[in-house]
Amino acid sequence: MESGIMQDVEIITDELGFLEDNPKAKIVLAVIAVVIALLSFFVIADIASSAETHSQTISSLDEKKGTVMGLVAASTAASAAVSLLPGDAGTPIAQKLVDLSSDFLIVITAIYLEKYLLTTLGFAAFKILIPLGCLVFAGSLFIRKRLVLQRSLRRLASKLALFGIAIFLVVPVSIGVSGMIESTYKDSVDETIALANQTVEGIESESSASSVEAESTGLFDWIADIPSNVGNAVTDLTADAQKALNGFIEALAVMVVTSCIIPIVVLVFFLWLVKVILGVDMSATVQMVRPRVMHRPGR
Repeated sequence: MESGIMQDVEIITDELGFLEDNPKAKIVLAVIAVVIALLSFFVIADIASSAETHSQTISSLDEKKGTVMGLVAASTAASAAVSLLPGDAGTPIAQKLVDLSSDFLIVITAIYLEKYLLTTLGFAAFKILIPLGCLVFAGSLFIRKRLVLQRSLRRLASKLALFGIAIFLVVPVSIGVSGMIESTYKDSVDETIALANQTVEGIESESSASSVEAESTGLFDWIADIPSNVGNAVTDLTADAQKALNGFIEALAVMVVTSCIIPIVVLVFFLWLVKVILGVDMSATVQMVRPRVMHRPGR
């Protein structure tokens, strides 16, 4: 165990030795880090947290929100219309359509959250995390005789900077990936809304036709013809309502994936990528190079 620790200390010494022997290099690197921190804090943060910078992404989110609102309106109207069908055939469908309307509210909430995170995460990344990482790195350059602490601080600085970049990119990247999926299902969503509107119009026209027929043929004759005249129409309208319900369920699944699941997956991917980048072990490379340096002929 002790020999392993001493070997790690020797490796760290080899990696940082050029800085220990070059005070000017330390100063130059520290100045560069401080300049990057100042630029990030005073310039880039304002740009990254501006709504104008993300205008195209915000427009895409507004378009998605409009689609979801259209689905909510269509499902609510379809539920109200299906509940007017004679008998209990349309009651389960109407109840499920009401439940879907509340489920779509979750998607709308996620869209608003993404919209606000666009500017908030840009502020957090370039106003806090990246400047802090640069300052930690600059401070680590002037710690003497504590090489393990130096390396820990530099790893911390790298984590802060890379994590800031990751959270800044997570929403735009997730929206881009979501856009590709949504473009595939856009026609299906439009067909669902059209079918729901057609079902509502069919139920309303059937109710109007029944009222006109009752007035023209007489109330008793109309009641006698209900089983033959209304039965087929109700069956067809119920089938259309069932198709519309299936379309709403599919649209809800797509919206949940694109608005809720994909952003989480993208964030996890970025965090994994940061871990992979920071977890690259350079000790093997140093061990391969060091014997050649130490065992040169003549030494």
